[in-house]
Amino acid sequence: MRLSKRCFVAGFGCLALLETLPAMGDSYPDRPIKIIAPFPAGGLVDVLARALGDEMSKSMHQPVIVENKPGAGGNIGADFVAKAAPDGYTLLMTSPGIQSINQFLYKSIPFDPDKAFVPISMVADMSMVVVVHPKTGIATLKQLVDFAHEHPTKLSFGSAGVGTTGHLGLELLMHAGQMKFTHVPYKGAAPSITDLIAGQIDGVVDNPPTVLAHIQAGSIRALAVADKERLHVLPDVPTAAEAGLPAWEASSWFGLVAPAGTPTSISERLYAEVQKAVESPRIQALRDRGMQIVGNSPAEFANLIVAERKKWGDIIKSANITAE
Repeated sequence: MRLSKRCFVAGFGCLALLETLPAMGDSYPDRPIKIIAPFPAGGLVDVLARALGDEMSKSMHQPVIVENKPGAGGNIGADFVAKAAPDGYTLLMTSPGIQSINQFLYKSIPFDPDKAFVPISMVADMSMVVVVHPKTGIATLKQLVDFAHEHPTKLSFGSAGVGTTGHLGLELLMHAGQMKFTHVPYKGAAPSITDLIAGQIDGVVDNPPTVLAHIQAGSIRALAVADKERLHVLPDVPTAAEAGLPAWEASSWFGLVAPAGTPTSISERLYAEVQKAVESPRIQALRDRGMQIVGNSPAEFANLIVAERKKWGDIIKSANITAE
């Protein structure tokens, strides 16, 4: 009789626990949510994360706080989130480096990008732009390719550093056009653009927010956009395909991911919140800085990450690039 009673009590307790689980799920979020921005404050990732967090907090009725954890190409912040509780309260504003590049650049990273996260949504995409100094006399992508074929390594192209998306976009451009430039890595995008404007280097491949104002001022010349469609902020700049180099497609993108194991109900709620947020005027206004606002589905985001991993992995291996 005691055993039966114990089983009955245990069973009743389990039933009561199961009945409370939906209520617990329905209460999410019941405390502040943290988005980790794995790059320094004031950068594009930080700006986007804060805009997204502010918009999400309005409809989730909880503060969405951005915390910067920069270092190691984003690996430090990513590792923090990978090891966080999968409860929807610690999220990561991720990037191509974290999801699709760093595993090929570094000898080891402290998390498995293929297994550590649950994709929520890609928030924004920024197609690469190839720009040159007017002194080169090059006005089109075809002229750039022709000159590079005739004068291998004569043109110097800067980047924000070895293994950055700008560097890899440059490597992909060289691969697509079967040409060779002299790569000049800098410690960040700003000094590379400063030297480009001064004529110390001939060109750069970077994202629109970095080069847009200088293109509009006439300090540098845009030759092509590495996308299937033209950018609305650069309507007169052709796509690479229009310019004769369809194999050159490259971009920087930023998206939201959660730790692996996050309940589907929570990840679906977060996706719905991102969908609302990207339609807000504040985030749509980032289009004027050259961002393409996306908000795709978790499945679409996951497929993109896999495709990017293949593309950048191949480029890094073929060019024998390693992190400094």
